[in-house]
Amino acid sequence: MTAVSRNTGTTADLSATELLAGYRTGELSPVQATRDALDRIEAHDGAVNAFCLVDADSALASAKDSEARWQAGEPIGPLDGVPTSIKDMLLTVGWPTRRGSTTTSAEGPFEVDGPPVARVREAGAVLLGKNTTPELAWKGVTDSPLTGVTTNPWDPSLTAGGSSGGSASAVGLGMGPLSLGTDAGGSVRIPAAFTGTVAHKPTYGRIAHYPGSAFGTLANVGPMTRTVADAALLFDVVARPDTRDPWVLDVPRESAVDRLAGGAQGLRIAYSATLGFATVDPEIAALVAAAVEVFSSLGATVQNADPGFADPIEPFHTLWFAAAAKSLEPIGAPARERMDPALVEIAEQGAGTTALDYLGAMAVRNELGTLMSAFHDEYDLLLTPTLPITAFEGGREVPEGWADPRWTTWTPFTYPFNMTQQPATSVPCGFTSAGLPVGLQVVGPRHADATVLAAAHAYQQATDHHLRRPPLLG
Repeated sequence: MTAVSRNTGTTADLSATELLAGYRTGELSPVQATRDALDRIEAHDGAVNAFCLVDADSALASAKDSEARWQAGEPIGPLDGVPTSIKDMLLTVGWPTRRGSTTTSAEGPFEVDGPPVARVREAGAVLLGKNTTPELAWKGVTDSPLTGVTTNPWDPSLTAGGSSGGSASAVGLGMGPLSLGTDAGGSVRIPAAFTGTVAHKPTYGRIAHYPGSAFGTLANVGPMTRTVADAALLFDVVARPDTRDPWVLDVPRESAVDRLAGGAQGLRIAYSATLGFATVDPEIAALVAAAVEVFSSLGATVQNADPGFADPIEPFHTLWFAAAAKSLEPIGAPARERMDPALVEIAEQGAGTTALDYLGAMAVRNELGTLMSAFHDEYDLLLTPTLPITAFEGGREVPEGWADPRWTTWTPFTYPFNMTQQPATSVPCGFTSAGLPVGLQVVGPRHADATVLAAAHAYQQATDHHLRRPPLLG
């Protein structure tokens, strides 16, 4: 490892794992790493709008404390001194949580950290600020009435995806190597695929969440990074119980970081190019198929196999729109006029959901979970494209000329695994002829987060897609 990036002479291009190695040897400084991350924010955030709040003074003060601890040989945790950002859906002490909405307040006091924020703070992370989100994190792109449009490091005229688009653009541009996002229908994996970064949606309940999301047991908190090794590092820190989450699971039996060395050797892997119902851009299909071939060289047994379910978009919409209605329930008509009109539209549609409608959707969800459990009796992992399309114009919910107005119609590979509560990682697998990133999705059975991350890490180590720099960085 060199002390700083060979390309730029800045620590902003290093991973958290590399930073921590440099802190241990004294080659690198948490203060310098934080300054470099803040410089990267100052230089490029105007182009992508990844942050809605930056607290440089607090970050530098935390970095100085971290540096003193490293000099004394007494780091307080596995993230000590690593610049980190937080999606503005998660509670943060001292900072407002606006959720992309003008209906929220910037007035304090802000006295509570959400569980994953508390865990990264306890681990010594340097918190830089908060990342942009669509209003109430409701859609697969990132724009809101409060913070405007968040765009893509590979082309700032295009969307970063969402709803954790601010986090993806931030880590993709070296504005801190770690970020915490949320995912109830693809919201960490969608922007990871669009921005050439990594994201992991955990097994439901693996990472504690408080206050509970209106999207219920679809919703997860997940790590967003540039490397899978960093995602595993952050996952291990935040995958801890918290009494505020009544559904949280116990500590994982296996460290994700420790499991990385096992790679994909001996795994039984299924590859589904379409899940049996999706239409995929030919360039994406070819890149994903080439990525799948790599797993054979890594010692895995790979077979073409569809899980065998129909597109669950309608039951997902029933659950999603009803959750949107619940989110807007306390918001009166005058305030709704200031909200994202499409969010208001689906909430009004969801308000008409009956208990029988909801239970019917849950029945489909249960059947899907049973089917996937049986599928994983035969296969350890499932590989799919993360998305069937590349990034499109920023500020739109769907590409121009798209047949349906809802974001779910171009995310057929993500929301099914929120319904089944399975872990899934998106890892970069190449670039189209237009220079836009493409993501490969690695899905595992419930509780197999460490296996999913290990396989994705093995693939990333065998390829160099993550080393390519966005044009915005020159």
